[in-house]
Amino acid sequence: MSLILTINAGSSSIKFALFETGAALRRLDQGSFERIGLPDGPTPDAALEQLLQWVGPRAAGGLRAVAHRIVHGGPNYSAPVLLSAAVIRELRELSPFDPEHLPQELRLAEAMQQRFAGVPQVACFDTAFHHGLPRVAQLLALPYRLQARGLRRYGFHGISYAYLMIELERLAGAAAARGRVVLAHLGNGASLAAVRDGQSVDTSMAFTPAAGIPMSTRSGDLDPGVVWYLARTEGLDAERFNRMVNLESGLLGVSGTSPDMRDLLAREAADSLARDAVALFCYQVRKWIGAYAAALGGLDTLVFAGGIGEHADAVRARICEGLEFLGVAVDSQRNAAHARLISPDSGRVAVRVIPTDEEWMMARLVADTLGV
Repeated sequence: MSLILTINAGSSSIKFALFETGAALRRLDQGSFERIGLPDGPTPDAALEQLLQWVGPRAAGGLRAVAHRIVHGGPNYSAPVLLSAAVIRELRELSPFDPEHLPQELRLAEAMQQRFAGVPQVACFDTAFHHGLPRVAQLLALPYRLQARGLRRYGFHGISYAYLMIELERLAGAAAARGRVVLAHLGNGASLAAVRDGQSVDTSMAFTPAAGIPMSTRSGDLDPGVVWYLARTEGLDAERFNRMVNLESGLLGVSGTSPDMRDLLAREAADSLARDAVALFCYQVRKWIGAYAAALGGLDTLVFAGGIGEHADAVRARICEGLEFLGVAVDSQRNAAHARLISPDSGRVAVRVIPTDEEWMMARLVADTLGV
């Protein structure tokens, strides 16, 4: 057998899957470790050892490659690359761009290199899908000298978006995939992307994954004056501010109770703060869809994906309310049934629900890169 292992590491989780290569990729097994480094979860070392124990017997004799999801590829990586010592050194220098993810991702890659010597380790970058953004979409309105230090819009969720575009073409045809498409990856981390002719032309996350719409614990876009205000009034330093906007804000911050959309939907009838959090999330997503329709010169397809996008029919309906002027309409029965097409057959805009599969996409990227 020829096998590809995919490793998708977050700041406190690791998801992994094993695929058999061939005419079509076949998922053989998968698993995950959650709450790594938290009081009720495994330590990073324990999670790594458990992962190595899981992989060992499954991959014996047939492991062809290991695919690593690398959240931030910086300005230089537009496609998967072999994780050589030189590439790892360069990525380690990028750790200040993404201190929540890159150190853990590189640690896992080096551990896999040591345990499975000679097996190619391949980096799949979440930023690669957006690498060719138009310059006007890349620019941040900061002093020009900072561009040379890599401060620009990068965008994330690119592995998910690449998969969604493949699925869109499979479901609706090449013409739909070449049209004016807004992809909404709505989960614990959430972002949107505007795609035309199969290419990303704008995306809501920016220099870091904290930008854009409110998420489970991330704030999304903020008035930069908040930094100066909190520094003066609460003595908030940069480290504490970073923790607040990444781990204490978003749905959790607004509701004061939970980062989970399911909890908030269950509580909103009796809890005004939960209601505020849901309303803010839906409102902001709706605004970005409108903005991206303007950037695209219209809208042909709207795709919902991610945990919220795939499972929260009430959220999808509320996001689409008010977008009728763009031709967006939702069939309530299809939406409640989580159908793959939730717009009416007569709708001007096709509204679709497409479950994303980052692990499959990583395996495909590696298989294409290595020719296996």
